[in-house]
Amino acid sequence: MRKAQIERKTKETNISIKIELDGTGQSNISTGIGFFDHMLDQLAKHALIDMEINADGDLHIDDHHTVEDTGISLGAAIRKALESKVGIRRYGSFLLPMDDALIQTAIDISGRAHLQCNLSFNTPKIGFFDVELVKEFFNAFCLNSGITLHINLIAGSNSHHIAEATFKSVAQSLRQAIEKDIRREHEIPSTKGIL
Repeated sequence: MRKAQIERKTKETNISIKIELDGTGQSNISTGIGFFDHMLDQLAKHALIDMEINADGDLHIDDHHTVEDTGISLGAAIRKALESKVGIRRYGSFLLPMDDALIQTAIDISGRAHLQCNLSFNTPKIGFFDVELVKEFFNAFCLNSGITLHINLIAGSNSHHIAEATFKSVAQSLRQAIEKDIRREHEIPSTKGIL
């Protein structure tokens, strides 16, 4: 079973995450940040990863530490659950429309962390959520999962739609990349023999 549990405690946040990669998209998310919880629910649902995330952070300062540290912890959990990466597809990409927004994402579970993010928002906030934290989350996620992720905004004007389409598109790309490839179920998907 491809599962992982991560506990991360600092002076700024206390985060607990449990995931199962071969799940059904069930989630139980509590970060204290309503919009962020909604985005993490989308990530779980569309990647078909079961997730339990509890984050207690210094929200009296702002949301930054909680969002970033959740990205760190979730990335670490994905890396741990994938273990040797034997038999995975490795690559995934998805073009996702959501009303006015159109987002393209591509993932390589390469062991080389990199985020290329071409997002722009027309508002600084979605409700009380700072839109710049979308990139901060995915940057932390990539650095700690060892995943290369490209995010491209092709169209969009509504900030909520752009953010939600991004999380859904990343989820779909991640779902493809972590899926088992029955044609090489006992192999590492690399000519180097390691990822």
